[in-house]
Amino acid sequence: MPNPTVLLLPGWQNSGPAHWQSRWEALHGFTRVQQHDWMQPLRGDWMMQLEEAVLAAPTPVVLVAHSLGCILTAAWAQHSQNTHRVKAAFLVGPGDPERQELQAPLKSWWPVVMDKLPFSAELLGSRNDPYCTFERAQQFASAWGADFVDCGNAGHLNADSGLGDWPEGIARLHALMARVG
Repeated sequence: MPNPTVLLLPGWQNSGPAHWQSRWEALHGFTRVQQHDWMQPLRGDWMMQLEEAVLAAPTPVVLVAHSLGCILTAAWAQHSQNTHRVKAAFLVGPGDPERQELQAPLKSWWPVVMDKLPFSAELLGSRNDPYCTFERAQQFASAWGADFVDCGNAGHLNADSGLGDWPEGIARLHALMARVG
């Protein structure tokens, strides 16, 4: 496989400068899929932005999703006719929009799509993620056909988790890309 186009899919409210996704964008030249509204995310709008990014990619795509970006990946894959352009998805710290406290701001995202992804995937979940229980993260991985990685007590696997440049994460991403390459 030629060098893949790595598309970063941040979650609700985007990924700030200290988040590993932003650091990877700067360090590795990955491409962030921009959304029209990071604060009031609409599933259809976000899916269209991802569709356009996948179609614009010059090489096969690897998706690197965090939080709501994981849920976006599953929703997009259910509807897109271009999933063959995606070689793999690296899904980190999925958020659960069906949690009671998230239902109002994320109502367009439920029910969560629970169909098997048509490409290889790895999902990393944390035992103390405030936005998704460990059991729910395992359910997502199982439904989506993703390999599951237990990250222990790592919070939401975001900037607050203190991951910095997250060398362990980039190593896992490279291993996933090598497996599908």
